[in-house]
Amino acid sequence: MTTEQDLLDPLLDARFKGYPRTQPPRRRSEIGRAGWHVLADDLPLPLAVLKREALEHNLGWMQARVRQWGIDLAPHGKTTMSPQLFRRQLDAGAWGLTFATVNQLAVGVAAGARRTLIANQVMNAEDLAGIQLLLREHADLRVVFLVDSRAQLALIENWARRHADSLPFEVMLEIGVPGGRTGCRTQAEAIGLAEALHASEAVRLVGIECYEGLAASGQTEADTAYANALMDRVEAVARHCDENGLFEGEEAIVSAGGSAIFDLVAGRLKPRLRGGVRGILRSGCYVTHDHGFYQRMLGAVDQRLGCECGESLRPALEVWATVQSCPEPGLAILAVGKRDISFDLAMPVPIARAAAGSRVPQAVPPGWKITGLNDQHAYLRWDDAASPQPPVVGERVGLGISHPCTTFDKWHWMPVVEEDYRVSDAVSMHF
Repeated sequence: MTTEQDLLDPLLDARFKGYPRTQPPRRRSEIGRAGWHVLADDLPLPLAVLKREALEHNLGWMQARVRQWGIDLAPHGKTTMSPQLFRRQLDAGAWGLTFATVNQLAVGVAAGARRTLIANQVMNAEDLAGIQLLLREHADLRVVFLVDSRAQLALIENWARRHADSLPFEVMLEIGVPGGRTGCRTQAEAIGLAEALHASEAVRLVGIECYEGLAASGQTEADTAYANALMDRVEAVARHCDENGLFEGEEAIVSAGGSAIFDLVAGRLKPRLRGGVRGILRSGCYVTHDHGFYQRMLGAVDQRLGCECGESLRPALEVWATVQSCPEPGLAILAVGKRDISFDLAMPVPIARAAAGSRVPQAVPPGWKITGLNDQHAYLRWDDAASPQPPVVGERVGLGISHPCTTFDKWHWMPVVEEDYRVSDAVSMHF
């Protein structure tokens, strides 16, 4: 059985990718005292690392931002699935945490979360039973999940009838968009479902939810029109539920959340209702940000918020790899691949280099580009004529990522490093 120590302070050893085989096992909390340095060959590459200063900056910046907006933050835990980062987010002031599955929820609860959202539909019998088990084990735990159809409600009600002693499930009605993922497509459909949820003994309708991130383009005019149209629908349904007494509890939750255009929905999460309202933003990728997709999106966010360059979110996640071969002009092969780094939204971005034997990283030439990945190899290309200092075998290359979620799930642990790449801490992941 996994104990709290195993979760928050696990024993790390050479079974875990990135842990040095020449070193004895250490508890996660002991890693910072080992004296390791990423660029001193103390750890094997490839290696994913977290920059401590950028991480702490992002935690503080986002928490301060939602406070200014008068709303709350329940970061999406699926981004990292790291109990240590969950604790940092809660300690920074997060209202609670969001998850995508009941298994993820259980990790978050074990890490100390007591106000939780599942931003997904739950209907499987084992998942419903798992939520009930957690609720009975933790009297102070709150779990709210999404419903978007009468078919899902029927499955929940059928389960509840077979378990007469079960507690009512707290749910939010999800508003969706045509061609998108889950969620009610029309206002009439949403209102009809809200009335059915209110009438059901198996659930308690406590809020309205949407996800705005899929259609984000990074173009302010288009994104603003899209976000406003979606939030207009959310507000209309929320008003109907409020006026007709369909919400249960002292306050209604109105929630949205992504990491691409979060600012465009944040101001719409506290509509004027007769009852109390708690607006909850669920952004998750903000914690490490990235060098690719979200950095591009943040340019427009910064313009809208009036933030100077570097004032808002900063990339905190990097993957370092070794140049293992330079087989032809204009091509170097790095010993890192799809098993180590995200590639679902864009290729990794070369951001730094360090010669063999050097602990001091340097900037890479602007023409360096990763053009492809295999399972364990990356193709670094450049214009050979325009690069006076091409990479050499044994050199280390630091890569920025695009979309942190799918880099985190490739690792069981990551060292936390200072700006000079001295290892000062570590986190573990539990996917």
